Amino acid sequence: MPRVLFCLFLLFSLHSSAQKIYGTVYNKIGDLLPYASITVKGTSIGASANNKAHFSFTVSPGTYTVVCQHIGYTKQEKSVTIKKSDEELTFILADQKLDMAEVVVKSNAEDPAYAIIRQAIKKRPYYAKQVNGFNVELYSKDMLKLRRLPNKILGRKIPDEDRREMMLDSSGKGIIYLSESVSKVHFQQPEKFKMEVLSSRVSGNDGFGFTFPAFISLYNSNVNVFDNRLNPRGFVSPIADGAISMYKFKYLGSFYEDGKEINSIRVTPRRTYEPLFSGIINITDGDWRIHSFDLMLTKSSQLELIDSLQITQIHVPVGKDIWRVKNQLLHFNFKQFGIDAVGNFVNVYSNYEINPTFSKKFFDRVVIKYDTAVNKKSKAYWDTIRPVPLEPEERKDYQVRDSIFEVQKDSLLSQSSIDTLKKRQGKLKPLNIFWKGISRTHYSKTNTFDWGIESLIKGLEYNTAEGLVLNVSGYFDKHLSKLKSNLSVEPNLRYGFNNTHLNAWVNLVFRTRDWDTDKKIRRQTWTFSGGKRVSQFNKQNPINALTNSINTLFWGENFLKNYENYYGSAGFSKRYESGFRFSVNALYEDRIPLENTTYYTIFNRSTNKFTDNYPVERIPAQFNAHQAFILSAEVSYKPGQKYIQYPNRKSALGSKYPTFSLYYSKGLYGILGSDVNFDKWRFTISDDKNLKMAGLLKYKIGIGGFLNTKRLFIQDFQHFNGNRSTSASEYVNSFQLAPYYQNSTTAAFHAFGHLEHHFNGMITNKIPLFKRLNWNLVAGSNAFYVNTGNNYVEIFAGIENILKTFRVDFVAAYTNGNKAQATFRIGAGGLLGNTLRANAPRRRGGGGLSL
Repeated sequence: MPRVLFCLFLLFSLHSSAQKIYGTVYNKIGDLLPYASITVKGTSIGASANNKAHFSFTVSPGTYTVVCQHIGYTKQEKSVTIKKSDEELTFILADQKLDMAEVVVKSNAEDPAYAIIRQAIKKRPYYAKQVNGFNVELYSKDMLKLRRLPNKILGRKIPDEDRREMMLDSSGKGIIYLSESVSKVHFQQPEKFKMEVLSSRVSGNDGFGFTFPAFISLYNSNVNVFDNRLNPRGFVSPIADGAISMYKFKYLGSFYEDGKEINSIRVTPRRTYEPLFSGIINITDGDWRIHSFDLMLTKSSQLELIDSLQITQIHVPVGKDIWRVKNQLLHFNFKQFGIDAVGNFVNVYSNYEINPTFSKKFFDRVVIKYDTAVNKKSKAYWDTIRPVPLEPEERKDYQVRDSIFEVQKDSLLSQSSIDTLKKRQGKLKPLNIFWKGISRTHYSKTNTFDWGIESLIKGLEYNTAEGLVLNVSGYFDKHLSKLKSNLSVEPNLRYGFNNTHLNAWVNLVFRTRDWDTDKKIRRQTWTFSGGKRVSQFNKQNPINALTNSINTLFWGENFLKNYENYYGSAGFSKRYESGFRFSVNALYEDRIPLENTTYYTIFNRSTNKFTDNYPVERIPAQFNAHQAFILSAEVSYKPGQKYIQYPNRKSALGSKYPTFSLYYSKGLYGILGSDVNFDKWRFTISDDKNLKMAGLLKYKIGIGGFLNTKRLFIQDFQHFNGNRSTSASEYVNSFQLAPYYQNSTTAAFHAFGHLEHHFNGMITNKIPLFKRLNWNLVAGSNAFYVNTGNNYVEIFAGIENILKTFRVDFVAAYTNGNKAQATFRIGAGGLLGNTLRANAPRRRGGGGLSL
């Protein structure tokens, strides 16, 4: 029964209004006991005390036995009769006295805790699958709070306007995020899960809040907490099959509740820098189930992003011989870059329904579904349904932020609001175009759009064909509400000072999300591009312009080979909810050779290694000017895609299956004077597999070739993404030591493979310095095969997560069976490095659109 219906039942049953049971929880000396569990005996109805130890929940008139529990304290029960008024209860819990009278521990004998843990390990698979399924109502409250915010982070000053928006006090303290949600969780063995978010409230906006996993279970050998980024390997449960070899256990004694003996055991990792918990776990005697636990993860547990995470759970009976989580608290600390922050995430589970009957298609691809009115509930609704009272600062945060939000929303399109936004943006600073670039928003009631110009200095290049190159790249972005589309216009100018060639081209992109038709994802994109540009012979652009500029100026190596072309391109792509995508593209190029015009270097002027401006490894002379008209298409499919469904959109969560892709291109002879005639194809399978304790495996394998090579030019060969720079290229899409064009082919068949394994602490956590610095091992191999005279294989091994940003690899390669070459590559890798690489900005309009 959804939480809302349950509350309505309480409100109107017996023709009487509901009343509250409220109160406070103390210990014997009068100290508050935050986050105690409050339950109506014999049910899973109840609440959690807040950080100030206050609790409150609603019941209908009647007589109840209310149970108060807190780990480390003796459970207390009180009887209360509810009539027409609210009733206050005060709980004063005594310290849990542990009995060791019947335990005799002999010298050098095994601690009694190990026998208990062995029994719990044996019972773990049974309890993990004890029920076939269940429904449960879930209330969540999430709060993030700053205790200190410095004036600068990594050298960058935090604007006063940002501090005011976060509503921090003068010392940088204050709540920065507060949300609540009410959900219905459904589960069925073996791994079917669905969460329906019925209502959600976020302080100061109308968003939907965080979507964290609803359950953390020690009955799983590998425990996931929040997000894989905290530790992609997961954490080992204290009752996992191999737990005794990883943990030390100490018997603290036992206590009794309702005639049941409960054993209290201290859990300690045998080694530091392993993904292990520390703390207390309480296990019932005889049936060896989890009663409760209070466990901690820290940096020495290989915890990433945050400094510590405390996890507390209390389990209660919800059926005959069936126990489930009643309350769960996650408390974390973050102290980095001068920032001091804490967070509390409270979950209260109520009204378990064990082994319900689900319809055949109930568990579909939507894992988390938000109700269409999820963020429309009133303040009175939340005051009625909330099982964890708001703390004074939380109540104030709601009042202030919500009031400001309503004022801003009402005045969103008012002239005063537009004037405020313009003032906050500040005046246009033309000189920013040289280094920072310009990024602006034009605010208007009816015509808001974004525009900007990329940095001129950062866009400078140097190559032997053009000399010093100036790139001027701009953008214009606007939402077209009538078409439900976003329009992007990206004009580009490129001028070579040595060859005095001016190139100009423009990209137009229309992105549309078709949701209203049938509530399914159908995202589609139209792309149009044309003008005159400079392109690399390999359209995947394996050579970075900055890297080539440095190599050319300092070492006299001009690896980048390019040509000019007048071109026009049109493309269409569409993505479906099923995980199926397809794209088509038509490209016309009038290809013009570019010759070297300068051989200037800063060093090595007499010993430079300059070569002509074409792939000299593969063709004997510069290509002849020609035209090409090429049609291409690509389809890809990732089966088993899962989603979060919001009221007006869906977001993909990924799939346990790989992505299958098929690409085909056709050179059409005679159309618009086209000189090409070929047919090229490629099939790939790729995926990232999280193997938990064994690390993360990334792979991409494929085959391809030419069905027709009647008229073919070097631009249309099958190229393999090489790399001759010390700076590493993307490992699962390139070959770190391969030449750029030496192995380019027109063969009927070729095969390639990329394999990269991130050990994520496995092995290196046994090495003292590495584990302290949290450096991780990474290894893999890349290879391609055309024939016995054209093949390549490399293996690499290295260390990543250096300063959480870098990786260094030693790479050894064999080209065409010749003697091995070996060297080092330095690249982005690690917690921050992988994120920076994935989100690295790409120059707008950097050469037009083509496949």
